[in-house]
Amino acid sequence: MDALEKCILFKGVRLEEAIGLISGTNSLRRTYNAGDYIALEGEPCDHLSIILEGEIEIHKPFSSGKVVTINHFSAGDVFAESLVFSHKKEYPATVLSTTESVILMIPRDELVLLLTKNGRVLKNFAGVLSKRIHMLNDRITDLSLDTARKKIVNILLLEYSRQKSRYIALPYSRKKMAELINIPRPSLSRELIRMKEDGLIDFYKNRFKIIDLKALESILQQ
Repeated sequence: MDALEKCILFKGVRLEEAIGLISGTNSLRRTYNAGDYIALEGEPCDHLSIILEGEIEIHKPFSSGKVVTINHFSAGDVFAESLVFSHKKEYPATVLSTTESVILMIPRDELVLLLTKNGRVLKNFAGVLSKRIHMLNDRITDLSLDTARKKIVNILLLEYSRQKSRYIALPYSRKKMAELINIPRPSLSRELIRMKEDGLIDFYKNRFKIIDLKALESILQQ
């Protein structure tokens, strides 16, 4: 119930109504342990998934053995929302449960019925698709930047825009931050220390303070 209350798919929908909509579908509830694979790259996908409990990560493995963390999600988030209506219904990356988690899976046909029953849910679903496109663009931008400092700045400015504050709490660890921007963790730590010495930011673990916003913005324009 807590997950449904904060699930973006049911934003603006009364909890009782959301529960009724879910109950009216032939959905499947699955439990995973930390480290379990929810789906492997290339496996078929015919359902939308809602995280009821726990956290997951989307990993992209490469033939070299390197694995890049594409994204992470927690309770209330949804994933595979675009795959269910795609011509190629296959997971493009691996989905891993990083904690004990509970996932609610709604088959495609059941999802279509649910969307037609409630206009608010349909509008929210379209919003999820739009948000995911922007998120993908942010990831492509971040990975395409040519220096560690620019990659760090891009993440901080994105979170500054989302959280509307110079005091930022990243929703993941330093290790995950390094994986997201695809640089070694020691390199990330060294660059963060340099940025602190340059008077750009201050930080403690996954909490950051933007000291010189204009300077950070100018770094991306260099």
